[in-house]
Amino acid sequence: MNFLRKILFPVAFVYWIVTWMRNFFYDKQVFKSKSFDLPIIAVGNLSVGGTGKTPQIEYLIRLLQDQFNVATLSRGYKRETNDFVLANNSSTVKEIGDEPFQFFTKFPKLKVAVDANRINGINQLLRLDDTPDVILLDDAFQHRKVKAGFYILLTTYSELFCDDFILPFGNLREPSSGKKRANMIIVTKCPFDISELAMSEIKMKLEVDVPVFFSKIQYDELVYSEIEPIKTSEIQQTEKTIITGIAKPFPFISHLKKENDLVLQFSDHHNFTEKEIDNIKKVSKNKAIITTEKDYMRLKGSLSKEQLFYLPIKSVFLKDADVLDKIILDYVGKSSRNG
Repeated sequence: MNFLRKILFPVAFVYWIVTWMRNFFYDKQVFKSKSFDLPIIAVGNLSVGGTGKTPQIEYLIRLLQDQFNVATLSRGYKRETNDFVLANNSSTVKEIGDEPFQFFTKFPKLKVAVDANRINGINQLLRLDDTPDVILLDDAFQHRKVKAGFYILLTTYSELFCDDFILPFGNLREPSSGKKRANMIIVTKCPFDISELAMSEIKMKLEVDVPVFFSKIQYDELVYSEIEPIKTSEIQQTEKTIITGIAKPFPFISHLKKENDLVLQFSDHHNFTEKEIDNIKKVSKNKAIITTEKDYMRLKGSLSKEQLFYLPIKSVFLKDADVLDKIILDYVGKSSRNG
């Protein structure tokens, strides 16, 4: 893979020029961005996948939902529908996508919408009788047709955007200069024992003038099913099948895996076929099947509810969570217009 990327370096240079020019034209207002009369928070990254957007969106939902009428708007990656869809009690994961379906399942008060055309999606939400107070745009850092009022840029501790290169030579969707659009940067998936010195060094490497926060992934103490939860520590010691369909599954697998466990890895947002489901049943036999919360949304109903469990995760800030919360709450509370 590394050899192939080196061969593709000339392609990366062309891609860099194209994405740089696109951003330049938006910055100079040659390409137009649309603002809206309500707070809009865009959460995204400069790199492709695996930065922890879903737990960060959920963190914002928990922070805001008791004080504001919150909506999320996602593209609905790999869904089988088109155009705008507002989730309701009859919606399925195939209609809205796994991450939006996860949001809808976990947060009953939340409005969950999907639309690849974010401008149309926002307009549709604003036509509702119960108009949202704030919209969270999922994975929209590069979606510049909408001008959000607040941008949160995520980058993982192990793969900082400042150490990366543009696609296909590296993993960046756009040049790292795109960081200038961020109002806040969150370094995700940090080790729990990261030192103050390491945090300071990362801040210096990022070379930004906005607040930088550090978060880790916290695994739940329980795994859940349609029947009843089991302690994670108990399931860790049980012989089981671990299934992942996420961008960077290694931390999840290593947290659960013991010597005789079977691990089945699939691509991010993978839609499981009947043949794959049959194979999972065959190789798992009567063993417990543990998967991510996102994958559970796609596997639920296809595998035995006595066997299938999921392990939730949360984004937890290592310091200054109160400062981050205040910044977000102040923006949403005081913003009547994005400008």
